[in-house]
Amino acid sequence: MKMTTSVKKFNNRARLRLFLLIPFVLAWLALSPQARAVCQEGCLTNENTVLGDDALLNNTTGNNNTATGASALQNNTIGSANTATGANALYSNDTGQANTANGLDALYYNTTGNNNSATGVSALILNTSGHDNTAEGVLALASNTTGSFNIVLGSHAGFLTTGSKNIDIGNPGHAGESSTIRIGRLEDHTATFIAGISGATVPRGVAVIVDANGHLGTTTSSARSKEAIKPMDKASEAIHALKPVTFRYKQELDPEGIPQFGLVAEDVEKVNPDLVARDDQGKPYTVRYEAVNAMLLNEFLKEHRKVAEQEATITELKAELRATATRQQKQIDALTASLQKVNAQMAAASPSHGELEASKRVSQTVVLNNR
Repeated sequence: MKMTTSVKKFNNRARLRLFLLIPFVLAWLALSPQARAVCQEGCLTNENTVLGDDALLNNTTGNNNTATGASALQNNTIGSANTATGANALYSNDTGQANTANGLDALYYNTTGNNNSATGVSALILNTSGHDNTAEGVLALASNTTGSFNIVLGSHAGFLTTGSKNIDIGNPGHAGESSTIRIGRLEDHTATFIAGISGATVPRGVAVIVDANGHLGTTTSSARSKEAIKPMDKASEAIHALKPVTFRYKQELDPEGIPQFGLVAEDVEKVNPDLVARDDQGKPYTVRYEAVNAMLLNEFLKEHRKVAEQEATITELKAELRATATRQQKQIDALTASLQKVNAQMAAASPSHGELEASKRVSQTVVLNNR
């Protein structure tokens, strides 16, 4: 009987010790990374949501993270407000915050970058410290390491490395470039339609031009952008050899066959190669009509100066003629007055036959001087 009572007391003490030990074991399990690994069905710890093998495995004080997928956010320690969906998404993140990675290996190598958004398999996979990037598509911005403020959309789009402030849509971009917008690829897209341009008046705008690579831009006329400035002089005389034509574009280019007016690039190249723009194969593609217009202006001004000089000469000749006519008129008036005086004197003196002959000779002299 005493033995039975002792056994009961021992069992009660053992249960009490076990009961007191359970909280310590649970606390240890909550803090243990190894214990964290077994949480596969959805856990909420320190305001973090976790689902997947080794997801958010090494987190210490980071909070408000969501890790869904095997090894998602596995190396995060103090980073907060991150969302990783997909195996290995944000795998290397340590202190980065407010990142969103959706897709296998998305933002895999990010460690300290903030405010990145990657959607797609391996999107932004190599990013380490770049921030404020947005990438959507398989391997989108896959090569970026430290570039920031990039926006990339499309599979394999934006193979940038350190460039920042780029927008690449369906275009791989160039590794280190910055502040560039690239939309589509020359080998994939042959026509562009953008609403809101045709019919929209821009009173202070300038003409937009494009080169063979699809690079859009405008020309500048400021001296700040020019060097070796000199008068055009005779260089513009080349336009006298140009042959304007009427034509229609081939049916595949213009099914309506609208009549056109202009120049043929190949003909212009023979006159002055600098007046043509070339395609990606170096062949004449179109005429630089803005340069032709500048030459026309120079030729017009040259002709205008000639006309102005001729008008000045004509004005001088007219002035000389008027002066000559005035002098002659004065001479005629003086001779006429002299003749009238002589005639009056002769009439008053009743002249003889000889005097009449002398008067005739004087009259003839006056007439001859007036011719």
